[in-house]
Amino acid sequence: MRAHPRHTPDDTSASASETAPPVSTTPTGSAAQRTAETAPTTAQRTPPDTARATPRPADSAGRAASTPPANELGDFLRTRRAALSPADVGLTTWGTRRVPGLRREELAQLAGISINYYIRLEQGQSANAGDSVIESLSRALRLADDERAHLYALARPAAARRPRPARPETPSSGAVRLLESMPDVPGLLLGRRNDILAWNELGHALLAGHLDFAAPTDPVHRPNQMRLLFLDPHTRELYRRWSDEAALAVASLRYTAADYPDDRSLAELIGDLSIKSPEFATLWARHDVRLCSRGSKLLHHPEIGDVELHYEAMQLPDTQGQRLFTYTVTADSPDEDALALLRRR
Repeated sequence: MRAHPRHTPDDTSASASETAPPVSTTPTGSAAQRTAETAPTTAQRTPPDTARATPRPADSAGRAASTPPANELGDFLRTRRAALSPADVGLTTWGTRRVPGLRREELAQLAGISINYYIRLEQGQSANAGDSVIESLSRALRLADDERAHLYALARPAAARRPRPARPETPSSGAVRLLESMPDVPGLLLGRRNDILAWNELGHALLAGHLDFAAPTDPVHRPNQMRLLFLDPHTRELYRRWSDEAALAVASLRYTAADYPDDRSLAELIGDLSIKSPEFATLWARHDVRLCSRGSKLLHHPEIGDVELHYEAMQLPDTQGQRLFTYTVTADSPDEDALALLRRR
């Protein structure tokens, strides 16, 4: 979980105890009112420089792109707001609604903040929101723990930093030794950009047997799990529920990207996948967030058939985002027999 240092809101009107005017539940009458509610403002179309943003890819000369930063905070708030209906939060409405989900004034009222301050947050015009504001918005939007941590990261923009050089990551030597010491447990080491930094023989055979076992040792041409998932037909066929796996992977990448906004290579990966994979671009635009630390995977392996795996992801300290993944199966199950067959091959 990310740490949440305390800050003071930059607008005294943002106190969590302050409420917006009562929400009208009657249909809006005039066309001008309808246009004002649905049309984006100039600030929405061109977010100001104060917004926290996912970094932009570098140009051909290696310089950071000069396009305005995306309003990541506003995008996240809008997508979460659109995902809630008035009925979800106990509001009663009449007539036809012209916007999906909650209106801005409804969310502001639920969170106990002024509508003007909420609009500034959504348009990226207010930085360093206080803890009380973030907590109130988290409760009003019914955010899960991962989404709440992500909101903290987006609402607390880091000081402007130069993009990090696009250098390959160095795998943790301790993690590599650990992988080598457990030949009966499939495992791999992922970097923050989802580059595969190392794997053991069983992890390689289980997840990417069609690739060269030594591929992760080449810092320039290492396989990347996100590229494999979206661009490699063999990997796509490996997952019995590919759509679920893809959605989870993108939500995890979105979580990581907020932690490393100055990582140029990470930004280039996101940009490249958005161009080459319409499915990735669609999932990225949803702004779903998930910290994937454990779960299950359903595979259809070309050698051992269907198998269900349980994975654990361990964040390694002092490695700038490296994660060690291990995969296990239920004891005395057909999955255990299948994995044993793969070990003997």
